[in-house]
Amino acid sequence: MSLSDFLADYSVRPNVWDEMWWQGEVRDHYQLFFDSLVQASATELSHKDDLAKKLFMSQGITFTVYSDGAGIEKIFPFDIIPRIITATEWAHIELGIKQRIKALNIFLRDIYHKQFIIKDGVIPAALIHSCPGFLREMVNVEVPFDIYTHISGIDLIRDSDGSFYVLEDNLRTPSGVSYMLENRNMTYRIFPGLLPRNNVRSVKDYPDLLLKNLISLAKNEKKDPTVVVLTPGVFNSAYFEHTTLARLMGVDLVEGRDLVVDNAKVYMKTTAGLKQVDVIYRRVDDDFLDPLIFNRDSILGVSGIYYAYRKGNVVIVNAPGNGVADDKAIYPFVPHMIRYYLNQEPILKTVPTYGMDEPEHFKHVFANVHKMVIKKTNESGGYGMLMGHSADDQQIAAYKIEVEKNPRQFIAQPIISLSSVPCFINGKVQPRHVDLRPFSLYGPDGIEIVPGGLTRVALREGSLVVNSSQGGGSKDTWILG
Repeated sequence: MSLSDFLADYSVRPNVWDEMWWQGEVRDHYQLFFDSLVQASATELSHKDDLAKKLFMSQGITFTVYSDGAGIEKIFPFDIIPRIITATEWAHIELGIKQRIKALNIFLRDIYHKQFIIKDGVIPAALIHSCPGFLREMVNVEVPFDIYTHISGIDLIRDSDGSFYVLEDNLRTPSGVSYMLENRNMTYRIFPGLLPRNNVRSVKDYPDLLLKNLISLAKNEKKDPTVVVLTPGVFNSAYFEHTTLARLMGVDLVEGRDLVVDNAKVYMKTTAGLKQVDVIYRRVDDDFLDPLIFNRDSILGVSGIYYAYRKGNVVIVNAPGNGVADDKAIYPFVPHMIRYYLNQEPILKTVPTYGMDEPEHFKHVFANVHKMVIKKTNESGGYGMLMGHSADDQQIAAYKIEVEKNPRQFIAQPIISLSSVPCFINGKVQPRHVDLRPFSLYGPDGIEIVPGGLTRVALREGSLVVNSSQGGGSKDTWILG
């Protein structure tokens, strides 16, 4: 099949940056891959697409949709054509993320101790204290190595000029890294030989880097500290990820009922008796971590674990209280944090953001609502969001009433037309919108960013919502050497 036949239905929308197609030609960094791809027929590609679906099904690579009454377990949609990012683009992303993570980590240390950023008038005190993720229980708690943001997922998008923007920060229990690893494994299966031929950097070291960082956080002198992954259980939306990471790191996967606190130390129940736990990579939210301190009705956490943490007898990753730093109402202040703490200009751009608790912002947003997306400050997964360009008058009016009830819990941003990449859909190559979540690991030796990440793709034509719970999927992300 010729390249022109292969891309006959590839139609890029106006004012959209397409990462593969430019002025009627394939961009250089996609050329080698497409030279190989056009040697296959549409039938062969369809077979590869079917094979990927069957492998994902047989391996149980799933996610959970809580709102789906027909059945909550779903196979994670995967597109066989990788997203390709150049070494130069990645170097820019890497520097920008490291700068941002460093500033956010200092912010968390500051906000739970001296609060200089409030005293100097950079961030309003009321904004911090009204944040649901600000835990007063973490004030003056000493965190090992002063690291709060051990594992971060920073969501990036590209605007119509190709510039990278940070869409949001995920600093609590960011998910998606297991899909990044499985997507790479799938590419090796369906396109054997293409990764080394394209000089693609590896992501397979992530579990080893994660385990190395977790072990290095143990403050005692044990040669072999005990590390566990704490999961809410099989019904959690990211349970597949929890099991995958525990297996790849070679550590125990535990639930709250498997742990007990005695004399301010955490122990794991085993057939040989109690075994002290030194580091907990928790995937349980703050509210459910310790029923003695937070949600009294929680059966997911461990009674007394907060006191053991505060005494320094166990390390919890990520640190409790990180939600104050990735609250969407705090997001527009991150560039100010970078200037304040690091005395640097931000490397990555941020999307203009309007706090709906300011009357002028409220008026401006609803006067231009068809160009806006309005979000709840502490929602995720694409829920609780109004896309102004696709909403009718009735939906807008109803949403406006909700915002008026509690404007502090909403922000608005202009709709950015996410960049597009090639996808194999219904036997044809078509453009679809994407974002990117690279994963960073912050340990005593510094910040490491895995050369890749989770590319989420809006599989519905014209859609800008990439979340899997809203009809999105994912694809392998190639960072060229």
